[in-house]
Amino acid sequence: MLAVPAPLVLFDIDGTLISTEGRAGQALAGALSETFGTSGLVPGYSFSGKTDPQIVFELMATAGVSHDRVERQLPEVFARYLARLAAALQPGTVKVLAGVTEILDGLHSRGAPIGLLTGNIYEGAIVKLRAAGLDHHFPFGAFGSDSADRNALVAVARRRAREALGGDFLGRRIVIVGDAEADILCARAGGTRAVAVASGWTPRDTLAMLRPDALLDSLAEPGALAAILDGVTS
Repeated sequence: MLAVPAPLVLFDIDGTLISTEGRAGQALAGALSETFGTSGLVPGYSFSGKTDPQIVFELMATAGVSHDRVERQLPEVFARYLARLAAALQPGTVKVLAGVTEILDGLHSRGAPIGLLTGNIYEGAIVKLRAAGLDHHFPFGAFGSDSADRNALVAVARRRAREALGGDFLGRRIVIVGDAEADILCARAGGTRAVAVASGWTPRDTLAMLRPDALLDSLAEPGALAAILDGVTS
């Protein structure tokens, strides 16, 4: 057992827990084209660490679509996206990244509450995690559908954890685990610990420059569980 209460651990999804190997991005691009007649400048665009609404606004800005029009049609975009995503993510199409299952089991066995902090809209997160067989691990979370500003999501996740668990988590008793610069910056904005994992699209050196509390090559790395729980790396 831990000598101190286990922290609240909040996971990013894409590049941290799973990979859809581009299928989610293709689903969103298709929804944008269907809604606006263009998907914007997708080639070369970085989706990493961004909320789904942020991605839509940024891509449509590259195509000259006004912010007001995008805001009006955002529900239409996401309805089309979710239909495409559900069709694309059939069983076997979502890759669970190395070490994820073991880390989640290890956290559960040590009594650490687990949630999500992700740029995905809620329904998209569920589609992805269900296709990966991981949805049962996460009873609550904060999502891109709560705010387009990722830095606002720490407060949302904390409130939902309090509602679900009946206790509060403050500051460094919250850990954000993610693969992107935005995950580290979000943790800093919320006053929490940041565990960065170089399993996504952001190079390890780039993550290291932001000085996360722990930096892992993957969640399969020896010492990953200790890094998440108490900041110890091997």
